[in-house]
Amino acid sequence: MDAVLVHQDRKTSEVWKRLALVTDPELDESVTDLGFIEFVSVDSDDGVDIIFRLPTYWCSANFAFLMADGMRRAVLSLPWVRQVRPRLRDHMVAEEINRGVSEGKSFGDALKDFASGGSLDEVREKFRRKAFERRQEVMILALRGVGYEDGAICRMDLGTYDLIDFGSKEVARQKPRYRELLVERRLAVRPGDRAFVTYEGHPIKRHEFASYMQRLRGVRINMEFNSSLCRGLLAARYGELDGGVAERLPVNAAPCGGCASGCAVRSGGSPATTEKHSAALA
Repeated sequence: MDAVLVHQDRKTSEVWKRLALVTDPELDESVTDLGFIEFVSVDSDDGVDIIFRLPTYWCSANFAFLMADGMRRAVLSLPWVRQVRPRLRDHMVAEEINRGVSEGKSFGDALKDFASGGSLDEVREKFRRKAFERRQEVMILALRGVGYEDGAICRMDLGTYDLIDFGSKEVARQKPRYRELLVERRLAVRPGDRAFVTYEGHPIKRHEFASYMQRLRGVRINMEFNSSLCRGLLAARYGELDGGVAERLPVNAAPCGGCASGCAVRSGGSPATTEKHSAALA
């Protein structure tokens, strides 16, 4: 019996690691770090149940759908997983999203009574750009911090970038995340390719670098504001901060619909939460 429990714990841990790769499309932060994931369970047939929630009842439906579908795809990439059942709760279109994702429908088909258009490609692209620019600024600031001048950063190739040791755990965590998007968009693949280019693949000219960095800073500030707001809203909704952000939020704080985001605060799946959702899944 103990061996079975250890085996299931290992599988549950693998699921959490896959879920950590799924990000809020606007905030470019992990759904696990943000606290979206409330409950994970692996059954005896290697089916995976995932329960998640968002800060408000009216958080953007398209973002919620993207995250649910992302969770399903990420966990299905584990070779032993047979089925993934993500379930959004406490949301105005939770039923439609849950059914649509489980049946493999597109966003347009799943939410045809609530949204026009059948594709989320434009939404994905918009926030992929923001994620790229935010990650890029992180790495440029890190390079400045270890003594690189702007001209050298503009000329830096991927091979040089790969060899740099920043001496910071957080920067070391962010370094491959930026590289991942470079390769995904085929902006830099070979060691001699420029490591710092625009999202369209154009070189960043030295005389334009200051204004370019100012724009990246604006993207970051906007994303950080939305992240902070959303974490506070989730905390206020579910009472997960004692005397913290939840108490400081003004009564008229903009809901998630105001920033068009899915957002949150860290959650760990408390015993009370686990008991509640175990009953719900029975």
